[in-house]
Amino acid sequence: METTEKDLAIFEGDRAFNYDNFVQQWIPNYDYFMSTVSRLLSSVTEKTLLSVGCGTGNEILVLKETDAKWSVVGVDPSPEMIEIARKKLAHLKKLKLIVGEVEHLDYQNYFGAASLILVLHFIRYPKEKLKLLAEIYNRLKPGAPLIIMGIFGNKEQLRVNLDVLQSLLPQELSQKEITERLERITTRLYRTSENDLVKLLVRAGFQKPTRFFQCSIYSGWITRKNSS
Repeated sequence: METTEKDLAIFEGDRAFNYDNFVQQWIPNYDYFMSTVSRLLSSVTEKTLLSVGCGTGNEILVLKETDAKWSVVGVDPSPEMIEIARKKLAHLKKLKLIVGEVEHLDYQNYFGAASLILVLHFIRYPKEKLKLLAEIYNRLKPGAPLIIMGIFGNKEQLRVNLDVLQSLLPQELSQKEITERLERITTRLYRTSENDLVKLLVRAGFQKPTRFFQCSIYSGWITRKNSS
């Protein structure tokens, strides 16, 4: 069956159950990046987090185990990913996991922070990326931070950073898997250039973002909802 754009963005079946193994193998310094989320949010006084595209709940786990005071709402369109997250996070309190999308949430101007990790490069059209960012903006308190991580950069940046990524991959990966995955990254993901990311965030109402993390094709950014 032909894979549609919607299918690409929703992790089901093996893609869902193998997700945690995938991020460990294919995203160098993934655990370090996750540790930065809790540190960057440590000064937030309104400890309510909206985790958009929460997947299997990795950033939620690190944040809550660092500071149990956080109240978290995680939302993801994949029922299977949410089910994995529910099992992984079952020991945690003040946590709500929802199958769906941000636009369906009732919360308005509620959250003290938000995360959007490994999401934007699955969204094809800039207007849809902007819509998602605006939906997040509408659910944040003034001045609240937003942490973003994903594949950003122009065509040339992607090309040279893919060379770096290959040198950092685990040796046990087969050449067939590497070739297929690199082809998928190059042809079937919808990366955003760094300049366009800035423009999208500003149009949605956020401040100009700061890049705080970079490892091969992946980069992390932090911005804030304007205070007024």
